[in-house]
Amino acid sequence: MILTALTFLVILTVLVLIHELGHFMMARWIGVRVEEFGLGLPPRIWGKKFGNTIYSLNWLPIGGFVRLAGEDDASSGQLSKIKGKLRPDQRQKLGEYFWARSKKERSVILAAGVIMNFILAVGITAALLVSGVKEPSGIVRVERIVAGSPAEKAGFQLNDTLVSIAVRDQKPMKLTTPAELIAFVNEEKGNEVTLHVVRDGQDMNITVTPRKEVPPGEGPLGVAISDLETHKYTLTEAPGKAFMINIMRAKEMLVSLGSTLWRLVTLRAPEADVAGPIGIAQVTGQAVKFGWQAVLEFASILSLNLAVLNILPIPALDGGRLAFVFLEKILGRRAHPAFEKSTHQIGMIILLGLVLLVSINDILRLVRG
Repeated sequence: MILTALTFLVILTVLVLIHELGHFMMARWIGVRVEEFGLGLPPRIWGKKFGNTIYSLNWLPIGGFVRLAGEDDASSGQLSKIKGKLRPDQRQKLGEYFWARSKKERSVILAAGVIMNFILAVGITAALLVSGVKEPSGIVRVERIVAGSPAEKAGFQLNDTLVSIAVRDQKPMKLTTPAELIAFVNEEKGNEVTLHVVRDGQDMNITVTPRKEVPPGEGPLGVAISDLETHKYTLTEAPGKAFMINIMRAKEMLVSLGSTLWRLVTLRAPEADVAGPIGIAQVTGQAVKFGWQAVLEFASILSLNLAVLNILPIPALDGGRLAFVFLEKILGRRAHPAFEKSTHQIGMIILLGLVLLVSINDILRLVRG
């Protein structure tokens, strides 16, 4: 339990830190003053000012924030009137304010957190690919044989390669996945089948009869099979492969999220459970049991998920703020700062309410077991 809690805390802290560092570094690089860099959401536990920036820890451990000078400044609407009346040194000072930067610069600052989370996801995936990952090989092998099972009695051995299967005088079916063998055997329970096996480079045929009465946790043959092999990618192969893997995952996340939101809007229950902080912590515990690679894989997926969620045009999220910049480009003028600020505040309240509801659901699911 302690290990799970610590692992969850470390993962969450790293993901939020990377995200906010994206905003922080891009703002500093462009020249926008950062007033506060916070981990967690207010109220504040602790804060210390270094230079022009306050670095703070906050009570709600579900995110973080970077507060930029002039991000919600009501005077931003007067920018066009102000600039023409300022001396060069005053214009340079004005450039420290977020609202005084160009639409392109503001967009880059807002998108930097999402980009950092995506880069982190790709980086972790690439590291895992270099260390070695299990991938389908197209070759089905025997990984375990149950004592007293039909497979043991027929003479199967560990690491036997199962090439094809046939029944009676029918044409043999080539085996490339475990699912093909499982489906075939389930259809032929009680009937004698013949498997073409390769053992230590030698071809042989083994005849076996799948049992009709199957003990719990076993199959008709009594073997565990797999088509997975460890594949280690080179340092030059891994980044490209990792990039494509995360692009595909992002597409799947967007489709799943869109389906969930549509079902909620149409007052239907989501097809899959939606997990909040408590549910994510529970999954972290399951990943810990499988080792460090599973934890890193989970962290990569969480980082990508954070990127996908934040880019959505939802008020209070980075995508919501980007939407106002795009709206400004379309309309030719910025929305009233007070309206934009209120919109994001309402969005934050709604998001916190959703987090609370999902957390309650997580607790109820844990209680029900």
